[in-house]
Amino acid sequence: MKVWNATREVWLASHVEVADRFVRRLVGLLGRTSLPSEYGLLITRCDSIHTIGMRFSIDALFVDRDVRVVKVVESLKPFRIVLPVWRAIAVLELPAGTIRRTGTRVGDHLCFLD
Repeated sequence: MKVWNATREVWLASHVEVADRFVRRLVGLLGRTSLPSEYGLLITRCDSIHTIGMRFSIDALFVDRDVRVVKVVESLKPFRIVLPVWRAIAVLELPAGTIRRTGTRVGDHLCFLD
């Protein structure tokens, strides 16, 4: 899957995995040494995340049911927690620096494409 920021007219990621099952959502990016540029992980049915046990920083976009960004978290370091975000139904985890590079902000509309 690919993710397009329709508001900013910029690609966020061209290779996105979907974590829509319990075990996949539980494991997330744990065990990886990095997240390559243009890659991401979409965690469904999720309104909070943690980076406990991770080895690298990530950017995170929390989205609502209209696929609008309701919270941005830049360069979330390992061993941190983001508490539940009101209205968020999913989180898109991206390589650190993606939010800054693309100018993504709260209110932006995202498109998930196969």
